[in-house]
Amino acid sequence: MNIGSSPQIGQIVRILKGKDAGEAAVVIAVVDSRFVYIADGDKRKFDAPKKKNIQHLELIPFISSEIVDSLEETGRVTNGKLRFAVMKYGKPAGKSANEKGD
Repeated sequence: MNIGSSPQIGQIVRILKGKDAGEAAVVIAVVDSRFVYIADGDKRKFDAPKKKNIQHLELIPFISSEIVDSLEETGRVTNGKLRFAVMKYGKPAGKSANEKGD
């Protein structure tokens, strides 16, 4: 799967602008070349995703296959799976976003 400048369904993103800035979320739908719907399964549930301009998101080069498979099979994904994908990618736990591990 080619991860370029356009977001993919199931891709992890970091929110750069708005009240959720710094949080990680998952792309659950691509509207067009400018907008996507994101959810994290916690504050932002699958049934109430946030429409975001992709210019306000940092695309992380990681796509959750569990979320892609679930959306392809049922058209939905559980909030638990969204939370798991976000946690697996790793929310910043006291680290600055610029700090990289080994």
